[in-house]
Amino acid sequence: MRALLVGSGGREHALAWKLAQAPSLTDLHAAPGSPGIARLAECHPIRAEDPEGLLALAHSLDIDLVVIGPEAPLVGGVADVLRPAGIAVFGPSAAAAAIEGSKAFAKDVLAAAGVPTAAQLAVARPPCVVKADGLAAGKGVHVCRSDAELDDALKAVTALGGSFIVEELLEGPEVSLFAICDGSDAIALVPAQDFKRAYEGDEGPNTGGMGSFAPIPGLGGDAAEELLELVHRPVLAELRQRGTPFVGLLFAGLMLTPDGPRVLEFNCRFGDPETQSVVPLLEGDLLETLASAAAGALAGASLETSPGTAVTVVLAARTYPAGSDRGSTITGVEEAEAEGVLVFHAGTALHGDRLVTNGGRILSVTGTGVSVAEARAAAYGGADLIAFEGARRREDIALAAAGGETVSRHRS
Repeated sequence: MRALLVGSGGREHALAWKLAQAPSLTDLHAAPGSPGIARLAECHPIRAEDPEGLLALAHSLDIDLVVIGPEAPLVGGVADVLRPAGIAVFGPSAAAAAIEGSKAFAKDVLAAAGVPTAAQLAVARPPCVVKADGLAAGKGVHVCRSDAELDDALKAVTALGGSFIVEELLEGPEVSLFAICDGSDAIALVPAQDFKRAYEGDEGPNTGGMGSFAPIPGLGGDAAEELLELVHRPVLAELRQRGTPFVGLLFAGLMLTPDGPRVLEFNCRFGDPETQSVVPLLEGDLLETLASAAAGALAGASLETSPGTAVTVVLAARTYPAGSDRGSTITGVEEAEAEGVLVFHAGTALHGDRLVTNGGRILSVTGTGVSVAEARAAAYGGADLIAFEGARRREDIALAAAGGETVSRHRS
């Protein structure tokens, strides 16, 4: 099978790493790719948001399956250009991707499907959560416990230029649950947890994610299947009934409240950095499974999860999430990989033969082990070997889980 992976971040690098191992793969291509992805696939300088360019590339390479990583091209309708031209795509149509592209649309779907979620508030009053309606790269959610935080949140979402919604503030452990979907059926992947806030102790602004781990102690296969039945399948049925079947990766951000699971948000693609922790634990042919989903023939397919744990630590620019870094030399990646960790490129570039920074989140370092503590030690040990000017990371990724707690606690 000839596959084309669309995107350039750490999530796409992790997907490329797994797809490259697929027995069904004959050729792997990426657009635009990254220095890390280039070690696994042939990269082409075409933007992820360029549907006509991707269509021409897919035809020229005789691609059997296109896997779209980022949310922006999905919400923008790239799949709607490729599918009518006869290209198989793992990724939803723009109409189905609105489950992430519009919080208001997602709320309407959840209500119609009878899926429990945070209550929407008519008046913005703390404590509450303010969410930008459209895409915001994981930075459009503001938890407000005071009038000052609410004022700042309203200014931030207004500056984005779109509408926003206000929800009740829920408390409890957060869970990220991915499901591979074919429009009707779904397969749950191992549950993960990410760490959204910029600083230790879940302080500071929301980011695209500063780290993750999987699986979550206490949430085994039965629990994941129960969540799939409660959340994903009713939403799939509702979207199908509306004439917009969801084919791709449906990612539910959940909070396990004292009153039961509640949906915080939906995403229409693999999460980042959760993918960097989930994918290394998958066994079997991921490419074949994605192709089956794209063909609407997921029935009977399965992906096993290997025993053990994966922990991912993100190395970010000094000013992230407000700013980024470009052109700083990165050292130590090969040394970290030699120690057995996986280093996924998120925001890197090559200047000649020199690897340099090129973004806000620069690298994701994933360690694996038989326990959370062992995987965590591996991830941080690998991260210790990597350096670039202004490099910053959280020191508490998976710390509570490594200490024996069921899951660390968030508020969102």
